[in-house]
This record gives sequence, C-alpha cells and structure tokens, in this order.
Amino acid sequence: MFIVLLLGTLLLSLLVSFVVTRMFTKPVSQMLGRIIPEDISAAWVKYIIFAMYIAGISNGVRVWDLERYLAPPVKDTEAMNLVLNANRIVLELYRTLIGTLQGISTILLLFFMVALIAYVVVRAFETRRERTGKGSSE
Repeated sequence: MFIVLLLGTLLLSLLVSFVVTRMFTKPVSQMLGRIIPEDISAAWVKYIIFAMYIAGISNGVRVWDLERYLAPPVKDTEAMNLVLNANRIVLELYRTLIGTLQGISTILLLFFMVALIAYVVVRAFETRRERTGKGSSE
C-alpha cells in the first residue's frame, strides 16, 4: 500500500507541475524576452521551467512525511500507529496537490518579483536614452 501512495504522490505532483508549467511558459518567456536578449532568454526559460518542476515535485512528494508509514509499530499506549487506508491516501494526495502548488507558486512569485524590478530598470534606461537622444538632435 505504501508503494501505491508513493507512486500516486509522485505522479500527481508530476501532473500538476506539467499543467502549471504549461500555463506559465508563455508569460515567463515573454517577460524574459522583454528584459534580456532572446538567445539568453531561451536558456533562462528552460531553467525557470526546470526550477518549477523541482520545486513542485520536492514540495509535493514529502518523503520525510511518508516515512511515518514505515515506522515500526509503537507499543506505547499514548502514541498511535499510522494506518494507511483509503482515507489517509486521499488526504496525502490532497497534501501533495497543495504542496506542489505551493512550491511552484513560490518559484513564480520570486521570478515575477525579480522580473518586475528588472523591467522597471530596463524601462528607466530606455526612457533616459530616449530623452537624451531627443535632446541631442534638437
């Protein structure tokens, strides 16, 4: 049953990561294309997509939490053994979904914050260049 849970969480996190990266590939590509040269931006887009997959899968498949199901039985009356049943699997799959989305959203939030700052800087330099260009031609 544990193998089913592990494979289920892995497949769910892969699927969610795939769907979300497909949704954000074009916006990320457009933003990077505006900020940095096109030949470099293609490599950065691949890196951002890779980071989204890694963050999504690592936050979705929480191996350290799943290890609780492999712990030896506890004989202490106060501690409870975790039983891996259908309800627990559904709960773990839900946690996987939420964890995957949280990991990807963290990467995207950081990317878009940095991209916004970079866009403002690029626009400021372009505006300054336009002003100095117009002033020298008069």
